[in-house]
Amino acid sequence: MPKTQQLEDFVTQVRRDILRQVHKVNSGHPGGSLGCTEFFVALYQEILDRKDGFDMDGKEEDLFFLSNGHISPVYYSVLARSGYFPVEELNTFRLIDSRLQGHPTTHEGLPGIRIASGSLGQGMSVAIGAAQAKKLNNDDHIVYSLHGDGELQEGQIWEAAMYAAGKKVDNLISTIDLNGQQIDGSTDDVLSLGSLRAKFEAFGWDVMEIKEGNNITAVIEGLQEAKSRTGKGKPVCVLMHTVMGNGVDFMMHTHAWHGKAPNDEQLEIGLAQNPETLGDY
Repeated sequence: MPKTQQLEDFVTQVRRDILRQVHKVNSGHPGGSLGCTEFFVALYQEILDRKDGFDMDGKEEDLFFLSNGHISPVYYSVLARSGYFPVEELNTFRLIDSRLQGHPTTHEGLPGIRIASGSLGQGMSVAIGAAQAKKLNNDDHIVYSLHGDGELQEGQIWEAAMYAAGKKVDNLISTIDLNGQQIDGSTDDVLSLGSLRAKFEAFGWDVMEIKEGNNITAVIEGLQEAKSRTGKGKPVCVLMHTVMGNGVDFMMHTHAWHGKAPNDEQLEIGLAQNPETLGDY
């Protein structure tokens, strides 16, 4: 229980960081960031086998690639609070000449970032390449990627999915953030995704679900289960059910906060629902 409470406190602080980053510059994507907070905390605090420090090669350690790069606020917060760069640097989010651009980029040299991700649909292809490189190097570590459900409307995703199964890239775990929302509305209204389980299984993947993607214990257990399924000839797909805007009541269950910043009053309401735990930057 103490460890669970520590992780929940971490989650709460990250939510504060997300709100404050986006509010300060009146720009950014809080909805998906809030919905994936538990995933990022679980990944970087419990799941990834990662080395101290950072190098672009990532040899002999697990790797993570964020494909839906617009949820950078949660990524930056968790990277900073996991020791990759100073937490105070979150103050520079989306400012000119900052290393913390609205979509993660590599030329700024920000520790933790291995690919630029703004154009949707590309992260799975990159993750597959990294996973195959690990196999060629006899490196038995795992490559993780995260994708938005709306992102799956991109054709490159399915080319990559077909390739990964066809080439038995079984050291890959791709998680889909299933919140049912995208920038223009619900995924069902914009372009229905149908049964993602059936689709990925038809493409030759091993598919599992995390029903409670906003429960830190459930996410950790789910990702541990996914890890146990690697090395068996198939890439692993995790369908993770989350709520967009989770943790801030007026942002939940709607696409309205996909890419909109809270005003001063809304910020205070959101922060009141997520009290300071680890110390604000």
